[in-house]
Amino acid sequence: MAERGAAGVIAELKAGGFSDLVEVVIEELDPRRCTELVKEIARLEKKIFPKHESLARFLEKEVRRKNSGLIYAKAVKGRQGGDQIVGYVMYSLTTTLCASITKLAGLSLRAVKENYRRLGHGEALLKAAIQKCRTRNVQRVCLHVDPERIPALSLYRKLSFQIDELVESYYCADRNAYRMSLKFEC
Repeated sequence: MAERGAAGVIAELKAGGFSDLVEVVIEELDPRRCTELVKEIARLEKKIFPKHESLARFLEKEVRRKNSGLIYAKAVKGRQGGDQIVGYVMYSLTTTLCASITKLAGLSLRAVKENYRRLGHGEALLKAAIQKCRTRNVQRVCLHVDPERIPALSLYRKLSFQIDELVESYYCADRNAYRMSLKFEC
């Protein structure tokens, strides 16, 4: 059960028969003050994805790039502290000659911690990243997803992403990906 609040999403987490209300807020990473947050996101990335898919080792370099940004969801536990990162999405604006004609952005590093899934956090993160791209005059946002990750695929379709093509051996020799895109009206 999730209820939307002004600052984020109120999540009701149930563990061991107990219920805990947690406020989850969406924020953009400040690259000047990000060392600990990047380490926490890298740890989460390593837990969620297989080693060959994880981009954790490149994360700090990527968030410091001029045309990149990282938006994250943080569970705020109130006065007792213990805030934790529960999800994230990274966007990169493409800077090629081709992209200067049609401005492109790519979404990568999209994940939500398992016990925070299906509560609206992934959707809120993606919407925030898409909005950020729109404010930068991007005309098309692209991403790649494993065709077997049905919940992720459903979320992207819900947000109007369309499958462009199947990219064979994208993740490794026997794992493909769909390239999906969301085009904006000019």
